[in-house]
Amino acid sequence: MPSPLPADRSAAEPPESGPVDALISQTQRLRGGIDAVRRETAADAERSGDPQLRWQRALCELAAHHAENLGEHLGQLRQGLPAAELAAAGAAGAATLTAPRLPEQAVGQAPPAAPAGGRVGSAEWNFLTDEVTWSEELFELFGRRPEDGALTLDELPSCLLEEDRELLTALVTDCLVDGKPIDGEFRIVSSGGSLRTVHMMGEPVLDADGCTASMWAVLRDVSELRRSQQAVHETRDSAQRRRQIAQTEHRLAVELQEAVLPPWRGSLRFPHEEKAARGVPDPRDAVGALDLAAHYLPSATSSLVGGDWFDAMRLPGGQTLLTVGGLTGHGVTATSTMAMLLGAVRGMAVSGAEPGPLMGWLNHLLDASVQPALGSAVCCRYDPATRTMVWAQAGHPAPLLFRDGTGRRLLPPEGALLGAVSDAAYAQAEEALRPGDVLLLHTDGLTARPDTGRLLELAPRFAAAKNAQECVRAVLEECGGRERKDDACVLIACIGS
Repeated sequence: MPSPLPADRSAAEPPESGPVDALISQTQRLRGGIDAVRRETAADAERSGDPQLRWQRALCELAAHHAENLGEHLGQLRQGLPAAELAAAGAAGAATLTAPRLPEQAVGQAPPAAPAGGRVGSAEWNFLTDEVTWSEELFELFGRRPEDGALTLDELPSCLLEEDRELLTALVTDCLVDGKPIDGEFRIVSSGGSLRTVHMMGEPVLDADGCTASMWAVLRDVSELRRSQQAVHETRDSAQRRRQIAQTEHRLAVELQEAVLPPWRGSLRFPHEEKAARGVPDPRDAVGALDLAAHYLPSATSSLVGGDWFDAMRLPGGQTLLTVGGLTGHGVTATSTMAMLLGAVRGMAVSGAEPGPLMGWLNHLLDASVQPALGSAVCCRYDPATRTMVWAQAGHPAPLLFRDGTGRRLLPPEGALLGAVSDAAYAQAEEALRPGDVLLLHTDGLTARPDTGRLLELAPRFAAAKNAQECVRAVLEECGGRERKDDACVLIACIGS
């Protein structure tokens, strides 16, 4: 039980105004800052629909409610108890041996202009006189008129939801029988039919014989506060679920990409060195051998796994397939569609399809896909016997050819984006290559399209490079360090003698 109030200080005496005024000013500045952040966060959440931004907006709303309640309570602390309640408190204190100690929320009444969402009211049930005293704010909280009279403790449960009545009964019983303070929440249905969550705090007032003479309570409408807290919990849970889903999709996309892209790392030579080591010569391998190297560059965030690909494959007739491409979008959808297209490219190339018709069939495949997407690609068919390359492209950056210390962009044949136009026609071009030539294929995320000047400036380094891997290293040093918005692939082929 609380100890008696000191005799040298009246319970009705408000605290000194200086420190309280300073706290009120700080609270007002805090509320202004919260409002500014809340407006910015709300605008961002409205534009993007991101679950994390919705969670941040809910947190700002909750912080604003707390700041508003803090300002109201500090204002009540500065104001002190109204004169009518001071007289009632004084009369009750004179009839008791132990003075009542109000909860923190009971240090005065909410200002008349306080919104209903944060209204605070007080009540006293006097068991000696059977009088019940409610503040004006408490009548408003319950939606009752003062002329209807205050509710007794027996009548109070009638305003509660049925499932909360047992809780209130237990709180009141523990207070009156065991002298325990009341501290609990329940839901009421006002006379207007609105549902409100009320936080009740109270204590018994004992008479000179130690018996309960009355009970004080302060009831506060915390409906908006609880709704804000619930919104924080729901948006937080939604953001966490979204994050978990994104992490799972990212892992699946990475695993699918690693399973589909060529497994070789470093340089790759066609014909394969191990075939020559087995002593199985092939007259087609005598000239025009290719030294190949490739690299995949993730986006700056590394969470946006896209549908870019590269591939090099020896074909049955001794020719070599070289291809790079990419799809719009990110995640599992993009990588799964990329896997489908790359599988189709390999299958059609093995069957002998030329690059132009192959692109047309790829366009039909993507156009008929249940998951609409756009893509770009370049497909080259290199014949080592004649050192000629036949190639086609679909809305993709053209290959770059480096020869004798200079570089140039090949003139692209006609070809629209994959999936953009049904039954599109794709032309193909032929390029004669020479020993020592370096061919560079890349996706459009490598440089700021259509700017390929930075890549063409690498011609002297390519001329001095010993193999394709050194060429790739030069590209990474030039373009790999920048903040890229999308992933990219680079494939380099050095023409041997």
